[in-house]
Amino acid sequence: MSELFVRHPGNPILSAEQWPYPVNAVFNPAAARVGDMTILLARAEDRRGISHLAVARSHNGIDEWSIDKTPLLAPDDGVVSEQWGFEDPRVVWVDELDQWVITCTAYGPAGPAVYLATTEDFGSVERVGIVRQPEDKNAALFPYRFDGRWALLHRPKTQFGGARGEIFLSRSEDLVSWSAPEQVLQPREGAWWDSLRIGIGPPPLRTEHGWLLIYHGVKETVAGEIYRVGLALLDLEEPTRVLRRVGPWVLAPYAPCERSGDVPNVVFPCGLVHDPATRPSLLRSGGLLDLPRHGEPHGSARCRSRGVPGLLGRKRDGVSLAMGRLADVVRSMTGARRPPAGPLTTSEAEDSRLYALAEDGEGATDTSDAAERPGAGTFG
Repeated sequence: MSELFVRHPGNPILSAEQWPYPVNAVFNPAAARVGDMTILLARAEDRRGISHLAVARSHNGIDEWSIDKTPLLAPDDGVVSEQWGFEDPRVVWVDELDQWVITCTAYGPAGPAVYLATTEDFGSVERVGIVRQPEDKNAALFPYRFDGRWALLHRPKTQFGGARGEIFLSRSEDLVSWSAPEQVLQPREGAWWDSLRIGIGPPPLRTEHGWLLIYHGVKETVAGEIYRVGLALLDLEEPTRVLRRVGPWVLAPYAPCERSGDVPNVVFPCGLVHDPATRPSLLRSGGLLDLPRHGEPHGSARCRSRGVPGLLGRKRDGVSLAMGRLADVVRSMTGARRPPAGPLTTSEAEDSRLYALAEDGEGATDTSDAAERPGAGTFG
């Protein structure tokens, strides 16, 4: 089946067997470029079933990974709200703070909560703490303020709001106290692929036409839940305004490693890296997706599957690689066609301009500067 992204033949590019200490599974990484290194901030589940966040580094983002011997973020003894672990990170570079901001899920008896921390180089971390109380998860920060306030996409799920598992936005002046959630995107009704619940993927990517939002959607079937990936476009100045939402999914669990495992039938994006000097890359749940510019050969990207030999498997794990073009992603949002050679008509010129978005990505990680039970963890 045709998709925007093509899996890399060398998957998985990273797995639990490579870890310097015993872990059960490695998946759902955030991603960044720091200097000439690709950084993966991966969720690693230990053999108790409790997760922490660990750093892996590579010059090419594909192999020869160097994995830190100790976690970057692990539960503190005596802190009840994080006693069952940290899960599913997203990272974004914030110029105003001159730091990376990490958002992840802290998991404790009260349920999942949104946790925030900062780092300069992924060698150490400064804990801010829980910024959205349970039950809340799937959070990412926009890289700058809107009208003087920070904006956070997240998924609260309480009896008072968000009970369907939808994407909301909250605002803050200090990254600690947050406003009431504002609705952004809901699951669709009926038999749609994203009808049960949805949640953000990587941090939003800024383009001249809007914020590109990559999100996961879940459908309940008689055989269980299926996680797929979709796209939406948010207004640049008011990101609660949805400009476009693609109908079909753009990535689904077709590979064997994505269809079996501790949590089967899952693709789940968590990170995005855009490097204007080389090529944009898109990370998804446990992995990355490279998005070369129009005219370049397809690059590589990581994707994830839960517990797979590369990412999604059961009692197996890994970070897998897939390939695609940012221009094709934009085209899927706008309907633009690949421009022909020679003089362009007005509509063809617009298509050419839309393809040029592959040169224009900002936001997410821009490097131009620079199961509900104890021990089981949560998913989705």
